[in-house]
Amino acid sequence: MNKNISRRAFLKGSIAAACTISASAVPCTAQKTGREKHLATLIDIRKCIGCGECVEACREANAEKYPVPKKPFPKMYPERSKPEDWSDKKEDRDQLTPYNWLFIQTLYLNINGEESSLTIPRRCMHCVNPPCVKLCPWGAAKQFENGISQIDDSLCFGGSKCKNVCPWKIPQRQSGVGLYLDVMPSLAGNGVMYKCDRCYTRLAKGENPACIDACPEEVQTIGPRDEIIKQAHALAKEINGYIYGEKENGGTNTIYVSPVPFEELNKAAAKGEPHLKTVHDTMSDANKLASAMIIAPFAGAAAAFGKYYKSAKNS
Repeated sequence: MNKNISRRAFLKGSIAAACTISASAVPCTAQKTGREKHLATLIDIRKCIGCGECVEACREANAEKYPVPKKPFPKMYPERSKPEDWSDKKEDRDQLTPYNWLFIQTLYLNINGEESSLTIPRRCMHCVNPPCVKLCPWGAAKQFENGISQIDDSLCFGGSKCKNVCPWKIPQRQSGVGLYLDVMPSLAGNGVMYKCDRCYTRLAKGENPACIDACPEEVQTIGPRDEIIKQAHALAKEINGYIYGEKENGGTNTIYVSPVPFEELNKAAAKGEPHLKTVHDTMSDANKLASAMIIAPFAGAAAAFGKYYKSAKNS
């Protein structure tokens, strides 16, 4: 098939494919995934020495997934929609970017009357009931049976809905890449959103995420969520510590244990960094649930639209 497939043929094929997907999209969108199959990670903040080995391992393991933008970027309409370009900041390691899915957050605070610091690996929390997945209008975000959430870069239009609904503002956008360049480069989307996917391909092969294997201090432990929660409570009891992630946003698959209250850690966080506040279950909100139900069939159609285009273009 000609790679320059006509839009008419594209629409005809994608609409047909969408009918099948969207028909089954609604029932599963608003419900919670079974937690018993979820994998969670326990992060013992006390052990982290801020060496950055996890960051380097993450970058090496995911380098092939990083965006290669086409420039100049299309002019966006309305003009207030600005492109986002991180391609000249690929080496930044002190924040989340499309080229850096894990960073070490350094917090300076007073512990037992002494000035001290704690370093915390920060990335996607992988919520049990992720709003980024439930509310993506393009059907580009998905959650695997093991609880990992992932953004499919071949389907994402970079609309940033996932970042807007994420309590921690984790996903980051790179313009000049993705499906929008082929479909409606000036009117629909603005690139692709990127975030940690927990090395899902490594997990599928029975391997640990790269960051876990690279850590010299064994800061992270991965396992079934129920077991990780039990370990977190046992550790918190042992050190008279505190837990974050068990209940935040209805529960996440990233569980932190800290020797100091997370309220204190949050006060020490720099502006613009992911916070450590208490987060209510955003998907329990009636408006969010209604939005998920409305978006579901359209997201299914959009996903089918993208998949058909991708397969047709590569044929």
